[in-house]
Formats: sequence, structure tokens, C-alpha cells
Amino acid sequence: MEFTYNPKRMSDAFAQRSVVMGTRGMVASSQHLASLAGYKVLAKGGNAVDAAVAMLATLNVVEPHSVGIGGDAFALIYLRKEKKLIGMNASGRAPYRATIPWFLDKGIKTMPERGILPVTVPGALHGWAEAVNRYGTLKLAELFEDAIDYAENGFPVTEVIAGEWKNVEGLLRSHASASKSYLIGGKAPRPGQVFRNPDLAQTFKTIAKDGVDAFYRGEIARSIVDFSNKMGGLLTLEDFRNHTTTWVEPISSDYRGYTITELPPNGQGITALEMLNILEGYDIASLGHNSPEYLHLLIEAKKIAFSDRDTFVADPEFENIPIDTLLSKDYAKRCRGKIDPDRAMPIPVPLSNDQSSDTVYVTAVDAHRNAVSFISSIFMPFGSGMVVDGTGIVLQNRGKSFSLDPNHFNRLEPHKRPMHTIIPGMVFKDGHFLMSFGVMGGDMQPQGHTQFLVNLIDFKMNPQEALDAPRIRHMGGMEVYLEDGIPEGTKLELHKKGHRIIKNVPPVNQVGGGQAIILDTAQNILLGASDRRKDGCAIGY
Repeated sequence: MEFTYNPKRMSDAFAQRSVVMGTRGMVASSQHLASLAGYKVLAKGGNAVDAAVAMLATLNVVEPHSVGIGGDAFALIYLRKEKKLIGMNASGRAPYRATIPWFLDKGIKTMPERGILPVTVPGALHGWAEAVNRYGTLKLAELFEDAIDYAENGFPVTEVIAGEWKNVEGLLRSHASASKSYLIGGKAPRPGQVFRNPDLAQTFKTIAKDGVDAFYRGEIARSIVDFSNKMGGLLTLEDFRNHTTTWVEPISSDYRGYTITELPPNGQGITALEMLNILEGYDIASLGHNSPEYLHLLIEAKKIAFSDRDTFVADPEFENIPIDTLLSKDYAKRCRGKIDPDRAMPIPVPLSNDQSSDTVYVTAVDAHRNAVSFISSIFMPFGSGMVVDGTGIVLQNRGKSFSLDPNHFNRLEPHKRPMHTIIPGMVFKDGHFLMSFGVMGGDMQPQGHTQFLVNLIDFKMNPQEALDAPRIRHMGGMEVYLEDGIPEGTKLELHKKGHRIIKNVPPVNQVGGGQAIILDTAQNILLGASDRRKDGCAIGY
């Protein structure tokens, strides 16, 4: 079986829009202006890397609660001519002054969620620039044009983004600079309201003119460090000067003849691969889509994989992580031995309980069939809640993921990267590129990757159906969230197996959102899909 568009599938219930098609190029993101920015870059001769960075920069402006140059990034880059897959880790590190005794001496026993103390060095901009310098064809200043335009002249805030923005209105009000930059009259912008961010526009102009050194060695770095000092934080100029992007070897596993590729730790991509390895031992297709039998196995596989994640995933420059063991088929077989098909297993609440995360995912494939799977984030909505005075830069709170247990793999240490939730994905068949994809949403991401791929491979859905189909999310312990559209009979049967079905949840998306671009190898066309739960779209030409 190959990923080929089947028009008969469109009569089914899940897809809420058509698959987008193109012959020359394709882009997809979670906001239409960002997708348009990527398309414009491809149309004027840029490649997939250029298009991805243009989309991310634009998303910093139009979806600012999710992504920005104050956050981190990861990417998988496939170069068709060389048949080479490249992994990029552009996540930031803890300040040199950040130590466990420093926190414990102040009576802080767990990493704070918001404020200046969980702020780590922003790595996203460095990664964007490195990707363009190595593999792009255009200048960074050209790729920032749409971002600067929308920040300076304004854009109408789209519906989903407006709702997510409003949910953190209180957080933004609690900090003067955040309120000034991201509220209008003390309120989040309403759907359709034109929003401008002149401080962020000026920051992007400075970077376009002076390069990324302005951010890591120049006036912007000094502004961030001065702000951190004023707020009681730990960042220093040395932290910024010594930041680097790391080029890494991707990891992969086979699932029913397809090679699923992720990035290695400190990201949690290994968790999705472990889940798929466990599920491969079952005849999922025969169980039926979103049947209680299938969803029970999915939940139990998730529990096992996340237990390993919360034990082992950390910065590999500091810890010896047993990657080969966790990805082995023999280990997956042993994991399946822990699963009772009739009873949910009890587990402790995950050590890294990051239920809420705001992230953006973009993907692009160009006319030469180079492909980019790029994900960037400031972690929780509006990150730390701290906006650097006069810059529009939202600082991430990724340090929240560190443990203050001195014996934990993911313990806080100076200049160490925390466990990361954001994970780009790609799929290959017999060594050939087939798909670039990602699903956003904190600890939903491995769960989303797994459900999307099972929808495609086991249940033979087209990419739009596979994204739009109702999803579930194991929240921790015995608690499971089932999205609208899951049959009531399924809920009842899962309850009988011991799962606790959550009924009252905050009125926000609990199952993330995704994008995908597939190369239909039979017809040499590109198929694009963008999640119904977001404001975005795919554009092909």
C-alpha cells in the first residue's frame, strides 16, 4: 500500500474539507496568512526550507501565543537530490546560573510554571537562520517580509487564535509589558479585530538588517538579559553568546513496512515510535476505527511509552539514554506483555505533567521534492507570560520541564537542554520520501502522531480524513479525554475496562492540530491537509 489519494474516501464522514493538491509545490500551516507567506516564497523561487522559515516568522506575528523568536524549534530536512535526511535541534539551554541548590535554597521544590525563572535561552531564531544559511536559497531578510508587514500594518485575528488568546487574557494582564504588547485596552483581540505589534516589527527589522548576532550578541541580547535581571531571572550574555544549534541523526522505526522518522532526545519523538512499535503487534485494522478495543490498546501503549519518556528523555549531552533498547522490537514485545486487553493498568501521574502546550507546525515540499518538517514553540500559551520591554518578544517557559530531583535524568543543570515536547515527523517507504507531518499539543503530540499514522496506514484514510477524525487523549493516571464524535458505546466499554472518561474539560482544543504533505508516488502529485481544529490551510500549486 502507498499513500495515494482515493476519491471514494471523500464520501466518508471524517474529512471536513477536500485534500489540497499540487504538482510543483505545497505548504501547510495553522494560519492562512502564514501558509500564504510560504506559498509566495516558493512561487518566487525559494525552496522548502525558505518557505518553512517564512511561515514560522509570520506565525510569530499572527499566532503569537504559540510561537516566536523567544522560543525553540526542531526540524527534519530532506534533500531529494542527495537523498539525505537531516535533523536539527534548535532548543535552548538552561542559564549557566541555574542550579538545583539555587532553587531549593529559595524554597522552590518544583520548577515554576510561569514567570522569569523557567525561561531558557531561546533557540528558535538561531535554528531558523542556520537552516536557511545551510540549505535555503534566499536571505533571512526576504523571509521576514510578511512577518514585518503584518506586525507593522496589522492583520485580522482569526477565530480559533482569538479564542486561545482570550483564554490567557488574565496572564497577560498580570505583566505590564505583556499587556502593552498583546492586549488592546486590557483585552485580547476579538475575532476579526485588526492587531498590530510595532515593537515586534522593529525587532524583526533589526534582525533583518544586522543578522542573528543582534539577537545573540547585540542589542536584543542585552535587552533580554537586562529584562531578566530586572525581573530576578538568571540569564546572562554568556548564555546567549554560547548558544548553538545542534545537527543530529534522526531516529526511526518500521511500522508495517513504513519507516517513521523522528528526532532523538531531548525531544519526545522516541515516545511516538515506541507507541507504534507496541501497536504493531496487534491487528489494529480488524478492530475497527475508534473501537473500544483499539482505543484501549492505544491508551495502554501510551502509558508504557510515556513512563519511559518521563524516566529517560533528557539532554543526551548529559545523559546516556538507552535509545536502541527503547526502539527495539523485542522491547515492544515485552511491553505488550504488560497489557491486559480487558483491564486498564493503573499508573502514577506522569513526572512531567505538561497538559497544555502551544506550538506551531509547518511543512513544505518544493518543486525539486525537497521537504521540511518544522515545529516551533514557546511551550505554554504565551510561554512564561513575560514580554521583554520594547521588543514584543515573548519568552518561553520551557525550563518548566526540568526536574529538581538530583537523581532524575531530566534534572536541572547549567547549560542543559530540558525534555522537549515538540516533534516533527516524516515517513519513508523503501528509502523514498512519502510524507512530512506533525501534530501539535504538548503531550498530545506522540498520541497525535500515532493516531494520525494508524488512520493512514491501518484504516486507509486519506490525509485530510486522518487529521479530521475524532481523537482521544490520555491525560494521566486513569483519565482519558474523548473528543466529540467518539461513539457513546465506545465510551461505555472503555469505562467498563477501568478508564475514567473526562466529561468536564476547559472549552479549548484538547487534542492538538496537525498538518501533512504527502507525495503521491503513483501520480507524482502532492497532497496537502490541514487540521479542522485550527485556522490554517494547505496551499498547493
